[in-house]
Amino acid sequence: MRKSEINFTVELDKDNIPEKISWDATEKPEGELSETKSISVSLWDDIQKNTMRIDLWTKDMPVDEMKRFYVDCLGGIAQTLLNSTGDEFMASEINNLCEKLAEHIRKETEG
Repeated sequence: MRKSEINFTVELDKDNIPEKISWDATEKPEGELSETKSISVSLWDDIQKNTMRIDLWTKDMPVDEMKRFYVDCLGGIAQTLLNSTGDEFMASEINNLCEKLAEHIRKETEG
């Protein structure tokens, strides 16, 4: 059986706030650590029938980028949901929400 790993390294300041987040994966072509400002990982607990989440971002990540990050995450969820279940209604509703949120972000940055 083939295995693949994804690893995150989080450097914390004295108050345990992330200063630097790096990641690497066995399938990544570059083969070296890459930096990121934010990660969001969701895991389904089949026993408890709920989702466990890990959301981290560095203290220097701008708020507007954080908002765009989560809109992009939602858009990705919509596409994955459509691809894996074929549920066009749910995917469309999530995409509609993404459009509303993107418009909200645009108005915030303009005004």
